[in-house]
Amino acid sequence: MKNIIFLFMVILTIGLTLSACSPTATMSPATPTIRLITQEPVSFPLSEPGPYYIGKLTIELQDASRNNRQVVIRLWYPAVLPEGSTEPYILAGENREPDRSGAPYPLIVSSSKMAADLAPYLVTHGFVWVAITGINTYSHMNHEMIDQPLDILFALDQVASDPPEELAGIIDADNAGAIGYSFDGYNALALSGARIDPAYYLAQCPEPDAATKAILLGSSAFSCNPANAWAEFAALAGEAITVSQDGLWQPMTDARIRAVMPMAGEGWWLFGERGLAAVNRPTLMLVATEDLIYPENALIYEHLGTPDKGLISFIGKDHIMVGDAEIIARMAHFATAFFGYHLQGREDYAYFFSEDFVSQFDDLFWGVYPKE
Repeated sequence: MKNIIFLFMVILTIGLTLSACSPTATMSPATPTIRLITQEPVSFPLSEPGPYYIGKLTIELQDASRNNRQVVIRLWYPAVLPEGSTEPYILAGENREPDRSGAPYPLIVSSSKMAADLAPYLVTHGFVWVAITGINTYSHMNHEMIDQPLDILFALDQVASDPPEELAGIIDADNAGAIGYSFDGYNALALSGARIDPAYYLAQCPEPDAATKAILLGSSAFSCNPANAWAEFAALAGEAITVSQDGLWQPMTDARIRAVMPMAGEGWWLFGERGLAAVNRPTLMLVATEDLIYPENALIYEHLGTPDKGLISFIGKDHIMVGDAEIIARMAHFATAFFGYHLQGREDYAYFFSEDFVSQFDDLFWGVYPKE
């Protein structure tokens, strides 16, 4: 998808009336306004570009509440294509003039790694994407389990309260979504309202219970490192998060985050059943059925407290499916539909991440894929 350059541009508008607006209801599909790369019908229409071009801006910030921790943010936003430009539409141009025609645009937050894959799709459909650089994977549990979600929350607060002058009036930070894959999937899960359960996690060290042991393979990030220095780990989060009446930490989230997409991530051993029951906002999970790195996603999904949840399984794929351009395009389709529905109020997008839509494809499965 990313390597196919814009050959033809047509506008396709077909209005269909939906019989219901629930993402899992039986619906007739409505075709959104898109710019088709070819004139052939496409299976995942929201992986095609929307009406906007892309601009990009990088800013450096410091979080005074965390010893002036540096947080570098890369913003992707709908932009006006410079006059005379011959650049392909999907390439982001540095410091382009923002396109104010549809502003303000809902906000997506993630690591810069996730943004590099998906922002070129979603921004063309009318989103601003705030990506935090320096958020990266880890081989074992450590301070990043706290620092990364807090970096994302800090970035959200900054663009909400003090956006770059160039983007004044562009960002609708009151309607935000969080998305992540793998290690960043944990961040999206943390931002869902999930609450760390210290008693459950500490009980797994040194001997995990049956539920945790079943998902621990050689590549699992689970470790007892935080348990061995729990006071320091908790101090990193701070009392505003760790102090509670029920023994669970307060959620590392923000009321402005209204929907989340944790994909192929982790976190069971840190949140446990009680902590996942606290998830209280719409959640869509994408997973690979042969993921041997994080096989815990079915367990996580089954214990999410929110009634508004969905899981789409990519049959026969493994954790590295994110390196496949076709899979990325499908992820972009589902993310555009999910966040468009919940953040933009696009009821016509509900069909495109529904069970009815997913069931059309032999290599996708709605819900937890049954193991043979």
